[in-house]
Amino acid sequence: MTPAIALIILGLVCLVLGGELLVRGASKLAALAGISPLVIGLTIVAFGTSAPELAVSINACLDGQTDIAVGNVVGSCTFNVLFILGISALISPLVVSSQLVRFDVPLMIIASTLALFLGLDGGISRVEGAGLFTGILAYTFWTIRQSRKESAAVKQEFEQEYGEMQTPSAPRSISIQIVLMLVGLVMLTFGARWLVEGAVTIARLAGMSELLIGLTIVAAGTSLPEVATSVLASIRGERDIAVGNVVGSNLFNILCVLGLSAIVVPDGVAVSDAALQLDIPVMIAVAVACLPIFFTDHLIARWEGGLFFGYYIAYTTYLVLAATLPAVSVTLGAAMTFFVIPLTVITLAIGVFRKLRHRNSTVEPQ
Repeated sequence: MTPAIALIILGLVCLVLGGELLVRGASKLAALAGISPLVIGLTIVAFGTSAPELAVSINACLDGQTDIAVGNVVGSCTFNVLFILGISALISPLVVSSQLVRFDVPLMIIASTLALFLGLDGGISRVEGAGLFTGILAYTFWTIRQSRKESAAVKQEFEQEYGEMQTPSAPRSISIQIVLMLVGLVMLTFGARWLVEGAVTIARLAGMSELLIGLTIVAAGTSLPEVATSVLASIRGERDIAVGNVVGSNLFNILCVLGLSAIVVPDGVAVSDAALQLDIPVMIAVAVACLPIFFTDHLIARWEGGLFFGYYIAYTTYLVLAATLPAVSVTLGAAMTFFVIPLTVITLAIGVFRKLRHRNSTVEPQ
């Protein structure tokens, strides 16, 4: 098992470094081409941090390990919201822009639900994958158009994170950025292969399913760039970046990573019954849970961040116990289903009701 663990660690290091080099090179090239920092942040960086998920899922599909590919996408989306937003909000309460509430989060819910419906017949075909990929192209185009309407405060925040606008530089500088991107792509390729090989080996030795490995180790590992980006943004007070990076990455994971994974395999991506019965519904529930939390005062408070983080720990614990100690997992599942989740729903409903009541009371009578 030691060589497998070494492969996973080496793969994760290559994925993180490769993703960073790819993002840096692409961001600099975009800036040199005259693209605004806001657009760079909303598209290149948000999607670039998901490059490890793309590399791992496509590599897994080409090797016939589609459970890892699906588990990686679904697990990463759940990890991004519950773990990353949870930790970020615990560090500093996060202000959510009205655009996220009105458009991006509902789109994330639609994309998550679409993944479930497409997989109900046991898989996502090439044609369906092409449809998902078309969705990310349309979303990117819309994001770039909307960026022109962003407020000066948001634009300034993104400029602080990604740098001032730069004028075109010498060919040598452009060549350096291209080399960085190529090196990043090579590291992503090898890192993805090593991570998948190590994860599959451990899954077989420990008697764990490839889906479980994809949902936990692989998903958390490939989401490390999002962890770094959102947590650092939260520490620096760059709240739009912290939240926008998570939502953008989730949309990229579902529409692009899952879409391309289905395209590269002749028969598409197989979706297991286990993923359809538990993990994808959890991904949808997590996306839906964002809406009332984001809606109340457009703020993710510390207690809500703690709630997200606690749910991720409970979900991961349940997955591991279900594979190792089924009897204990049944007890935990019952406690979550009949006590914790209803209590959370009631708490969120009260928050939304108070928000609506306060909003109505502040409206002056005509």
